[in-house]
Amino acid sequence: MTEQMSSNLVLNLEGLLCPLPIVRVSQAIKQVEIGQVVEASATDPGVMIDIPAWAKTTGNEVLKTQKEGKVIRFWVKRNK
Repeated sequence: MTEQMSSNLVLNLEGLLCPLPIVRVSQAIKQVEIGQVVEASATDPGVMIDIPAWAKTTGNEVLKTQKEGKVIRFWVKRNK
């Protein structure tokens, strides 16, 4: 059973390849208020490295990453 995490904006990035998942998350994080969370699902395995690296350089925070088969789901909190 998976734990539910609250999100303010949900993105489906499945089927998109690098760099599009990062570009879309970067655009989406600007649409939520500081302290809110963007949830995204992707199938590009590169997001496992790219999203945490992007979050660190932009001052945002990856709260959780979850892999279910080919789908990688992650929650990013806007800190800035």
